[in-house]
Amino acid sequence: MTLRHERLGPENPDRLVIFLHGYGANAADLMALAEPLTPHLPGTAFLAPDAPEALPGMADGFQWFPIPWIDGSSEEVAQAGMARAVDDLDAWLEEVIAAEGVTPANVVLFGFSQGTMMALHVAPRRAEQMAGVVAFSGRLLSPETLAEEGVSRPPVLLVHGDADEVVPVQHLPEAAEALEAAGFERVYAHIMKETGHGIAPDGLQVALAFMRDVFGME
Repeated sequence: MTLRHERLGPENPDRLVIFLHGYGANAADLMALAEPLTPHLPGTAFLAPDAPEALPGMADGFQWFPIPWIDGSSEEVAQAGMARAVDDLDAWLEEVIAAEGVTPANVVLFGFSQGTMMALHVAPRRAEQMAGVVAFSGRLLSPETLAEEGVSRPPVLLVHGDADEVVPVQHLPEAAEALEAAGFERVYAHIMKETGHGIAPDGLQVALAFMRDVFGME
């Protein structure tokens, strides 16, 4: 399945930042971040796909996989949806990275909420290591399988609001501990003070510094 996506940036980029949106949002949601980031990441193209499943009754809203406590689906249905989404995202990444003419080592996955869950699951299971993962306000799914299934260990930045009412902030230290236990040597964390389920300016600044670092930009 080819995912519909939005793009902003030069025709022949040196690197990519790929935004993965949260539950009920769409590609345009995180693409709004491209404008403030562009001046600080020259030569970078920003891409954002819509998740593969439209949400019934929610105009322009998409999900990567069902969430039982929100939609009443079963765990089996949620896990099957997750598996499909992983396959769809993997295939789309192969397609766009090749089309853009960059290497995975020059690609950052930047997720928010459910998009973070996808980024933290997909990036380590890809054979070619990516430049890094920026993980806002999400959690690490299936931490018990990471050490065995992970084949690459890119740098990871975990960012979370301390007043997050949707995904509790304790998922950040849990993810950090699991990543380090699985052999990830570069795991960084930032707590956004008095911030709910969103991206505050200080969190975006930390993410920018992380991306410039993993891209090897002075």
